[in-house]
Amino acid sequence: MAGAGVRAPLGRCWAGGKGRGRASRNSITSSPALARPGLRRWLSLAAPAPRVCVVGSGPAGFYTAQHILKHHGGARVDIYEKLPVPFGLVRFGVAPDHPEVKNVINAFTQTGRSERCAYYGNVTVGRDVTVAELRQAYHAVVLSYGAEDNQVLGIPGENLSGVYSARAFVGWYNGLPENQSLQPDLSCDTALIVGQGNVALDVARILLSPLSLLQKTDITESSLAALACSKVKRVWLVGRRGPLQAAFTIKELREMINLPGARPVLNPADFTGLENAIKDTPRPRKRLTELMIKTALEKPGEKTVEVQAAAPREWGLKFQRSPQEVLPTADGSRARGIRMALTRLEGSGDSAKAIPTGDVEELECGLVLSSIGYRSLPLDPSVPFDTQRGIIPNSSGRVEGVPGLYCSGWVKRGPTGVIITTMNDSFDTAQSVLEDLQVGVLDVSTSREGFGAVGSILRDRGVRPVSFSDWEKINAAEVARGKAAGKPREKIVDPQEMLQLIGH
Repeated sequence: MAGAGVRAPLGRCWAGGKGRGRASRNSITSSPALARPGLRRWLSLAAPAPRVCVVGSGPAGFYTAQHILKHHGGARVDIYEKLPVPFGLVRFGVAPDHPEVKNVINAFTQTGRSERCAYYGNVTVGRDVTVAELRQAYHAVVLSYGAEDNQVLGIPGENLSGVYSARAFVGWYNGLPENQSLQPDLSCDTALIVGQGNVALDVARILLSPLSLLQKTDITESSLAALACSKVKRVWLVGRRGPLQAAFTIKELREMINLPGARPVLNPADFTGLENAIKDTPRPRKRLTELMIKTALEKPGEKTVEVQAAAPREWGLKFQRSPQEVLPTADGSRARGIRMALTRLEGSGDSAKAIPTGDVEELECGLVLSSIGYRSLPLDPSVPFDTQRGIIPNSSGRVEGVPGLYCSGWVKRGPTGVIITTMNDSFDTAQSVLEDLQVGVLDVSTSREGFGAVGSILRDRGVRPVSFSDWEKINAAEVARGKAAGKPREKIVDPQEMLQLIGH
């Protein structure tokens, strides 16, 4: 999230300065990590203007661009995005009921408005323009295109109707164009989510949230209508390992525990005796486990008992279960349940492995959502790609064997961490670009045309890019439509409608 599970580093984002977001050439002194010998002196000289291209306009792309613009007073950065609209998983991955996480868009907007930054949406790199063509047009190319696929369960029945990836489900309710035809069947009473990360909890929360809460968010109109007719009353979140290996964080768990109209169902046997096991664990893990123990073992107060007894919906965590098969209905048309292998743990902590015991359990459910991780895909045959790890092989963001080519974000390190992880990771890659400019690895003595060259290629291929000011027209239309419906925005989900709106 990503992926979802994205978190905003409050107060940590560079806001781009005043006016048009010009960066100070001397701002490098504000960061100890950047105050390296010779770098300040180099930037104080009248350096040539490097042209840098960033592929992908999610957090990784914008943080990379932001850092380069801030710490090199002459650099020009162009950001390419396959969709007409920017911001990647901040727009399409962050849950609609987490608007505070989307505040990073304010900083990204300052970067997008900078006189030394340009945004080109509606351009698919690898199809409309190749990486080789970008490398000819720019001194440096940074690939920050994220993870646009999901891990598969690899079990029989995974392709039955009623089985979806959490990635596609999140894209559906968040307005990602490619997922608008999903039309998930919500006519059953029990849903099962395979996975116990923040994305899994996001999906569970959206399935069980009262409509009155969702109506005030930027969830799409069509998904809100579908959720209004949903019959889902129970959601199980299943993990292969135990409570000490659950991947979600305490904020998301607390939100689920306090969700109006839904009661938590935790098996006390899963938590008995865990107090001793967490004495020496890191504080975040300890606090998370303590909250689960409290919810499972402590007798709630009288008022809580009354509220929970009246709750029309429920959710629960099932540990040490590994999906073996999605079970079909009698006519074989759709999912009716799931068969799971019970497991025992070998080892402890994060390195514990789930080993099947030989016992199995079947659970009835008409909706199965797989939330076991995102996966990056190769972009272009000219770019090295590690298919096993799902990343571009790199060292500090420098793509192995291809000077002048870099990567940041999930395609650099894998789809893990929260937004501050991506921020630091992207700053690390941007720093590699700055250092390579300084020592001459990137030769800027020859000027590059940048978009001047790429624009000609796109025109010849009938591609019309969307500018940042075009995006701001789309944004204004969405906000206006949302205001009329009492929402922060009503997302336009059809790229063709977006293009028509700006006269393309």
